[in-house]
Amino acid sequence: MAQLTKQLALAAPAGRMPVAWPAAAMFALPEKVLQFGTGVLLRGLPDMLIDQANRQGLFNGRIVVVKSTDGGDLSAFERQDSLYTVAVRGVVDGQPVEENVVCASISRVLSAKSQWAEILAFAANPDLQVVISNTTEVGIQLLTESIELTPPQSFPGKLLAVLHARFKAFKGDPERGLVIVPTELIPDNGSKLEAIVLELAHRNDLGSEFIDWLESANHFCNSLVDRIVPGLPEPAAAETMQAGLGYEDELLTITEAYALWAIEGDEAVRNVLSFAAAAPEVVIIRPDINLFRELKLRLLNGTHTLSFALAHLAGFGTVRESLDDQHLARFVHNLMLADLLPGIPYPVEEKVGQRFGMQVLDRFRNPYLEHRWLAISAQATAKMHMRTVPTLLHYYRQHGAVPHYFALGFAAYLLFMRSTAQPGGGFAGEINGKSYPVVDERAAYFADLWAHHSPEALTTAVLHNAALWGHDLNRLSGFTECMVFYLNQLLKEGASATLTAFFAKRLVAVSS
Repeated sequence: MAQLTKQLALAAPAGRMPVAWPAAAMFALPEKVLQFGTGVLLRGLPDMLIDQANRQGLFNGRIVVVKSTDGGDLSAFERQDSLYTVAVRGVVDGQPVEENVVCASISRVLSAKSQWAEILAFAANPDLQVVISNTTEVGIQLLTESIELTPPQSFPGKLLAVLHARFKAFKGDPERGLVIVPTELIPDNGSKLEAIVLELAHRNDLGSEFIDWLESANHFCNSLVDRIVPGLPEPAAAETMQAGLGYEDELLTITEAYALWAIEGDEAVRNVLSFAAAAPEVVIIRPDINLFRELKLRLLNGTHTLSFALAHLAGFGTVRESLDDQHLARFVHNLMLADLLPGIPYPVEEKVGQRFGMQVLDRFRNPYLEHRWLAISAQATAKMHMRTVPTLLHYYRQHGAVPHYFALGFAAYLLFMRSTAQPGGGFAGEINGKSYPVVDERAAYFADLWAHHSPEALTTAVLHNAALWGHDLNRLSGFTECMVFYLNQLLKEGASATLTAFFAKRLVAVSS
């Protein structure tokens, strides 16, 4: 089986699977983007979108990638001329989607450790317009260091060195600033990165002219990316897929069909990021992207957080298999659209929220991805606080009543947190004779409560704990009584029987 290379791509061999191959003209496009990071999220979303735009003649630019860390190696990119296959697998509007695209948006990959001089030289390229990054959440942190290091240790330090080199190369030309779009999964990532870069510029005494140029000529954009990109499949699955493709690809990247890249920017930003026009339903450029952050946080993440315990206690290991169960599928649907959507603490048009919710359900049903509930359960208490409590409070402000799907999911979470300390460290719970890990910073707190309190006292104590939730949730009319009722039913009947009775209307908590 041949290795994926430029030569193979231009020959466009006929494999058993359909593949979208790049045209020869794509390899001659100028380098317009500097990207920090080689991870699968970047390859499966921004890089693929730029490839898509290039195929339509809309952006006409390629990417120079900086490998910022010492881990891994560059050999796969070198052997494959920076080409890789994106295998899109998912469900859209209830229908399965399978697509294979050989992505040619990356021109070359440079090592920050050994090729820093080349990276600084590229900073002076007049074609350069955009910087993209994904250096993980810990990448956007202030580290006091000299930008004269080769290279600076931190990502903000490297970025500042690039910007300073560009400033000097073009003598402070205000037309040579860049649009900088971090995709790290932290709120206000662009604003935080800009603040760190400015502080680091002051600490490096880079002068007022450069700092003025840094602030006025460059655009640091907050952004939100949303796409599940597992990357390379398991060895057996990868071998089968590559046999179907007809070539070997060390960088084969699996991704779901759904994609969103929301970018905070104005018309000037939109003009530079012209690749957005290739997929306007995916790349959304607006002055305010909080709507998309709220929809993802409350409907996707919040539904995960309020469903994992009930699904696990009912014996389901993955999100997808849970959606094959009549009662759990109904619970997830109604929780999301009846309780969480009306409780989003941000103005959302109902049709927009409903559409987003249906897309989330398609993603949950994706037969190609395995979301394990136990993985979702990690640090559930912190997730519950951030993702769901604001929704609960807003729901009460709007309706003044108990959201029952929310209450049942919250009660199941309390039962999931019933655990004991393990001899080797950590905590574990048990359901139907099977042990499961409880990975949560508050595991010891819940273990102690379960050891010394009745379900009623435990529920009251947990809801009262403002250190956990920022509020005394006992003050929400009827919520504590419903929680106690559902928790006792789960203890007595189990999760599956509780769900059955819940939807048969034989089990309805009475709130006062």
